[in-house]
Amino acid sequence: MTATVAVPCAARDGEQRPAEPSPTTAELLRRVEAALGGSSDSPRLDAEVLVAHALGLDRTGLYRSGPEVVAPRLASHALRLARRRASGEPVAYVVGRRDFWSLTLETGPGTLVPRPETELLVERVLERVPRERAVAIADLGTGTGAVALAVATERPGARVVATDASRRALAVAARNLARTGVANVTLRLGDWCAALPPAVRFAVIAANPPYVAEDDWPTDVALAHEPREALAAGADGLRDLARIADTACRHLAADGLLALEHGHDQGVAVRALLTARGYACPRTHRDLAGLERVTEATWPHR
Repeated sequence: MTATVAVPCAARDGEQRPAEPSPTTAELLRRVEAALGGSSDSPRLDAEVLVAHALGLDRTGLYRSGPEVVAPRLASHALRLARRRASGEPVAYVVGRRDFWSLTLETGPGTLVPRPETELLVERVLERVPRERAVAIADLGTGTGAVALAVATERPGARVVATDASRRALAVAARNLARTGVANVTLRLGDWCAALPPAVRFAVIAANPPYVAEDDWPTDVALAHEPREALAAGADGLRDLARIADTACRHLAADGLLALEHGHDQGVAVRALLTARGYACPRTHRDLAGLERVTEATWPHR
């Protein structure tokens, strides 16, 4: 006797296929994390950010909601976001925002994604400027406006001028300025110090310029989505750092501070270029990872 095996027939056109069961929040998190594959150094964190965004929650809200069932359309949306991240697109571009300091900022193509290590630059500016002082502060190459807005939030009496050579970046910064409601920031279009008002002398000029050497361009796929002009800075990575040092002295008040973010292996070179240009007392500060990240120096009274 020949055994007969029953094989389920494919649904004919027009027949309704069984709906896939709706996942719980925890199950969706596992699916999104799996969909990220090896594209992320922090797949669990990325999965939480993407699922929370798809569901209209914050990350804490994911766990407050408990084992709730997620609507199929929202689950599909989260998985679409995961595929974008798996292709190398930064999470901040996928969800359209990034937390920095105490702010949530819009970001996207045309702007550099604010990094946690840049908060050290904010700390150095705040250390220099007492809360009660009404001084002028400049943020060069502001991008999303992250540094300028963080400083202005903490020092409401200061006047902060934020410059950028990219109209696209300034448009993002303008939207962030409007969303945060910060009143003491002025945006100006132009290249580094060239955009600063000539009559103003600044107590602090801060900048997070491009500092990646062309020969050391990383293979990180995510960086391919960010504007190369905001990252690469010539053969040694010092091109824009040197240009800023050359011109910032004309805009600093006596004993004003220039604070520059740079690569983890550029501290010695940045201290040397500042000394060569007449700045006093250059010193470098380390980020939370213990890497040299921000070098500052003063422009002596002459």
